[in-house]
Amino acid sequence: MQEVWKWANLTLAFVMELAALAALALWGWKTATAIPVKLVLAVGAPLLAAVAWGLFAAPNATFDNSLLAVATKVVVFGSAAVGLWAVSYRAAAVVFVAVLVANLLAIRLGHITP
Repeated sequence: MQEVWKWANLTLAFVMELAALAALALWGWKTATAIPVKLVLAVGAPLLAAVAWGLFAAPNATFDNSLLAVATKVVVFGSAAVGLWAVSYRAAAVVFVAVLVANLLAIRLGHITP
């Protein structure tokens, strides 16, 4: 049962990472008015987040530094939540943060590692 709990929480963590990228894309699309700017923001914001994640926060990150990993996660997840809030998806922002905090607590308290 503990193995199921571990993999369920790690899967949810991955889904939250994907949801953060989707939220950043939504923010980019909803923020601008001109189509070219919408495209740049909707593609650029999640791309920048994904590159930063790969460099600093992924399990096999290029730069293995726990402080940079935490900072990257805070910036990416925080930007996603703020982005949802900014484009008036306030309930989604609150649910995103609540699920994220619950998942991170379950992972931390359960001493779960990828």
